[in-house]
This record gives sequence, C-alpha cells and structure tokens, in this order.
Amino acid sequence: MKTMRDRIARWSLVGVLMTLAAAVMYTPAASAHGEKSQAAFLRMRTIHWFDLNWSTDHLKVNEEMEVTGKFHVFEGWPESVDPPHVSFLNIGIPGPVFIRKESYIGGTFVPRSVRLEIGNTYTFKVVLKARRGGEWHMHTMLNVEGGGPIIGPGKWVTIDGKLSEFRNPITTLTGQTIELETYNEGNIWFWHVLWYAIGVAWMVYFCRQPVFLPRLLMTNAGRGDELVTPTDKKVGLLFGAGTILLVIFGFSSAQSKYPVTIPLQAGTLRGIKPIEMPAPTVDVKVDEATYRVPGRAMKMVLTVTNNGDRPVQLCEFNTAAVRFMNPEVCEDDTGYPEDLLADEGLTVVPNDPIAPGSTATLEVTASDAAWEVYRLADIIYDPDSRMGGMLFFYDDTGNRQLVLIDAPLIPIFM
Repeated sequence: MKTMRDRIARWSLVGVLMTLAAAVMYTPAASAHGEKSQAAFLRMRTIHWFDLNWSTDHLKVNEEMEVTGKFHVFEGWPESVDPPHVSFLNIGIPGPVFIRKESYIGGTFVPRSVRLEIGNTYTFKVVLKARRGGEWHMHTMLNVEGGGPIIGPGKWVTIDGKLSEFRNPITTLTGQTIELETYNEGNIWFWHVLWYAIGVAWMVYFCRQPVFLPRLLMTNAGRGDELVTPTDKKVGLLFGAGTILLVIFGFSSAQSKYPVTIPLQAGTLRGIKPIEMPAPTVDVKVDEATYRVPGRAMKMVLTVTNNGDRPVQLCEFNTAAVRFMNPEVCEDDTGYPEDLLADEGLTVVPNDPIAPGSTATLEVTASDAAWEVYRLADIIYDPDSRMGGMLFFYDDTGNRQLVLIDAPLIPIFM
C-alpha cells in the first residue's frame, strides 16, 4: 500500500510540473496597453508626436494600412533617461494582430535601430498588414535603449476576417517564393515535440524517487552524496551527449539544406535626415505654470511676442499626445482618437489676434478629464516637476507655427 501511495505521489508531482511547464507557454490575449501607467514626465518631455494620420481604422485581413506623422525629440529630455542614440520605431499592438511590412524615418527605410538627435523633428511612416480579426488598440511607439518604450497616441482599429485567411507570401534572395505564415511548419512541430519529450523524460527519471523532503533530510544529515547514484550519473551523461549530438545534427542538416544564408542584421543606422521646421516668428515666454489639482486644469501665463507680419492666435496645446484645442480658433478634422482630444479644452484670455510687432500676456488654461484619466497630473509628484509641450499658433491665412515650451509646474491643492 505504501508503495502504491508513493507512486501516486510521484506521478502527481510529475503531472503538476508538466502543467506548470504548459502554463508558462500560455499567453492570454490583451486588448490595450498600460500607457496610462507610464511616468508622466516620460510622456511629456521625450517624444512629441503630431500630425498623425491613420489611413483607415477599419479593414479586412490581408489589407494594408499606413500610420504616418511627425515626432519631435524634445530639447528638455530628462536627465534620468538615456538619450535616443539607439532607438527603434515600433507599433504597440496586443500581439501579432498586424505584421509590419515597412518602416521609414525621414524617408529612410529603418528595419533596425537608428540614432536620433535631441532637438530634431522627423517624419515617419509605418506600413502594416492586417493578420487577425478583432478590435485592437494600437499605438505609435519609440523604443529607446536605456529609456524603454515611449508610447505615442493610441487608436482603436477594427479588422474583419479570420486568422486562417491570412497570407504572407515572400520571395527570398534566391528567387524562391514561400508562404511565411506556414513555412516549414512541420519541422517546427517536430523540434518542439522532440525537445519537450526530452524534457519530460528528464523530469520523469529524476522524479521517480521522493524529491523534496526526503532529499532535504538526507542533505541535512550529511548524506547528500548518496542522492546521486552511479546510474544517475550515467543517465545524465547520456542526456548530455544526446543533446550535443542533436544540436550538431540539426546544425549540419540546416547547413546542407540552406547553404545560402545571411546573418541577422544588427547595428545602428546613422544619418537619418530630420525635417527643417520653419523658424517661428512667435516668441513665447512662460511666466508661470500651475496645475490646480481639484479642477484638473493647468494654467499658464504666457508672454507672447508676434515678430511676424500677420496677426496670430493660439490654437492648440499638445502634451503627452493629448491635444487641448481652442474651439474659437480651430478644430480637428483628422479623426484623432477621441479620448486624447480635448476639442474644447483650451481657454485663452484674451482670445484676440496678436497684431504684428505686438506683445500680449495670455492666460491659457488647459482643462480636461484627460489629466487624471491619463495620469498626467502625476507630474506634480515628480522630483523634477517640469512640463513640456507644443503650442500651435495660426495666422489669419491658416498658416501654422509650432513653438515648444518647457517650464516648471507648480501644484495648487485648493
């Protein structure tokens, strides 16, 4: 009876270990990302995304869409974050619901990391192909070595169709056309099953005897050398030798079947061309910037000097991908994500055009629930409580000017 109980216990343990091993291979589906938990200073003072355009927000499996726009590498880059000298343009999506076919920065094809310079503005384009049906939240994103993923605006995109309908044919450098989605699928299954079986065999052999408490007691009693028998050593050598032989066989087999190969490409692309932004004729000085916690509103006192030859008005304040619009001056018609668009969130007093050669003091209030929803108000608890953003001014002919601001942010709790 005792032997039977021991066997049941041993095989129960093996079952538990196999279940745990299988569980780590399971990845549940995600529908959105944790952009709201990203530090506010990281979103406000690193990469400023603007003029974004999604070619569509509803497509079918196998159809393509483009995400285009511009981003500015902010001059007030935090000292606690490594500069973007090794960066990778990416799209944040919940798993492989798209495949990325092409990526460009400044018109240059960027399949790998690039060097970006602080203070420059770049254009970008990413071409995506729909792979899996569903409704997915997707972001622009820039991965920075030493800074992590810096997330841009997110938009919900709907894909119609099934994963089984997806096709991804490519032509190799040797002229062979293959279906990348199912290429060599049988070989992949073979090697996965083989290594899984070897791992299970290893666990079964060494779990055939009591594993935990008896071994602990023997070790504490100074009898640890008895735990590994001569047979165990031979079995371990057999597993090791078999593993090495399998690796050698797999390598030589692949080398003979695919003699023409190139290594995975690494390194950092340099010389990415920024765009030349026109020098603004509007000069802005931030006299004061405060955040009123109970009202979820940021108030700025700005001294604005118009050095141009046309009257200008403040249209928009953009920070951390949230756009606060002055509805009396302009409105958005690009289909920007609604949760990131405060279309009546910017109040300017006085809201009159600033004449050429004139200087005006403006009280600008950016108020919206997005301060709390996207946890931007957390900036006031940061050791370096500074805000950064972009101001967009329009003249009476519709021409736009971009002015960057960077200033301390003082909280008000009453």
